[in-house]
Amino acid sequence: MAKKELKTLNRELLENEFLGSNLADFPAEILDYPEKVVQFGEGNFLRAFIDWMFHKMNKEGIFKGRAVVIQPIRKGRVSNLNEQDGLYTLYLRGIEAGKEVNKKEIITSISRGLESYAQWDKVLELAEKEEIEIVVSNTTEAGISYNPEDHLEDCPPESYPGKLAAYLYRRYEHFAGDPEKGMIILPVELIDRNGDNLKRIILKLADDWKLEKEFKDWIKNSNHFLNTLVDRIVTGYPFNEIAKLEAELGYHDQNLDTGEIFHLWVIEGDESLKEKLPFHQAALNVKWVDDLTPYRTTKVRILNGAHTSTVPVAYLAGIDLVRDAVNDQLLGEFIKKAVFEDIIPTLTAGNAELEDFAAKIFERFKNPYIDHKWLDISLNSTSKFKTRVLPSIIEHIEKLHKTPKYLSFSLAALIAFYKGTEIETSQLKAYRNGDSYLIKDDQAALEFFAQLWSEYENKEIKLSELTKKVLAAEKFWERDLTELPELEKTVVDQLKNIEKEGMKAALENLL
Repeated sequence: MAKKELKTLNRELLENEFLGSNLADFPAEILDYPEKVVQFGEGNFLRAFIDWMFHKMNKEGIFKGRAVVIQPIRKGRVSNLNEQDGLYTLYLRGIEAGKEVNKKEIITSISRGLESYAQWDKVLELAEKEEIEIVVSNTTEAGISYNPEDHLEDCPPESYPGKLAAYLYRRYEHFAGDPEKGMIILPVELIDRNGDNLKRIILKLADDWKLEKEFKDWIKNSNHFLNTLVDRIVTGYPFNEIAKLEAELGYHDQNLDTGEIFHLWVIEGDESLKEKLPFHQAALNVKWVDDLTPYRTTKVRILNGAHTSTVPVAYLAGIDLVRDAVNDQLLGEFIKKAVFEDIIPTLTAGNAELEDFAAKIFERFKNPYIDHKWLDISLNSTSKFKTRVLPSIIEHIEKLHKTPKYLSFSLAALIAFYKGTEIETSQLKAYRNGDSYLIKDDQAALEFFAQLWSEYENKEIKLSELTKKVLAAEKFWERDLTELPELEKTVVDQLKNIEKEGMKAALENLL
């Protein structure tokens, strides 16, 4: 069916043709639930994660609320959402319990959208609604930042914290500082202690704006700024397969969204808030915890660490996609051994929980619907290695008194991956099997490796000296890694093997 023949998804089409079907297995009343949430951000992630959760709870009749979506930047997709009455289709696809899963559903939890730069007065009016008690946001990692140029009178303030500070001040004034009218604030921006940082910036802006002490006390004592950790790969609008999917659905949807099956939301906060956000009653994988730190460490070390430690090994072995590496006998074994033998023994959580988390990660890596390229993941590999892999290496040596076999091989592979001598358009040019590839990283890192490999190619230094200089580079690792027992010797031997035999043969020798 040609796209021009398809009707566009909206409320009328939903009610007339799809309500009660597998795509819309819910009562019509959830389309009119009151607005309980103000949401800063209308992008793919929030719609495939939080809005999906609100929809799930509404289907169970346990939340009965919808979100007003605020477009925090000048250009966004709020107009597209409004054209479809806030409706969109969500595809969740992947591997679950060893089986391929493909789910699709029309999501109904967005009531409407507002453009902050064109409708700031309407955004502030939401602060006066007693029933709106929840704020959620995803304004990118850079979104939670202090802007000294923000002012309360701006329409709107430029930064997200500035917008939220003005919003909360309107609410404080309207309800005369009533302590019962504070809000539950749930940022999901991918920065550590996101709630704490957002609260700190809002209090700083309150000082800048010379707002009364009572307002700052109200912010501190009556509002819940919660630190959160989110995990779901959201692949967004499926440009390459949209014609096929719309033909399958029978309608046009400019807001169609896609993501993986797996989801996890860890919220550091008082469990009493569960009453207003009863995710658990909808069987959602949301954990309320006293301390987010161990969960963040587990995610960074296992999920991100598995990715980062495998990048140079898989790519130099000739494998381009994540799922192909996991499905490959040699690479699949390397990843599993790196996780189960080198990473998990350094973590403090229970082994059963860690192994279950790792098993789910391997299912996620195998997802046939996500073309996750190792070269894309390789962006800024030196800083990623420092935060995601190096702590496991250090703790393995310090706690278990031995060098982790597979992660040290990954470090040798990282040095081999950066084997380039030319920098083109701020990228390091290296070669795999005679074909060039470009490495994107901090300029200082690119220049550092280009210089070392040039010296090696010119026979000015030996491979052992090159390795020593890399490990001793405190500007990258924040410590001299040659001081760690046996690590330097192990990495030198592994790098020599990679250089002599090639990555695949060196990996076979390792395993």
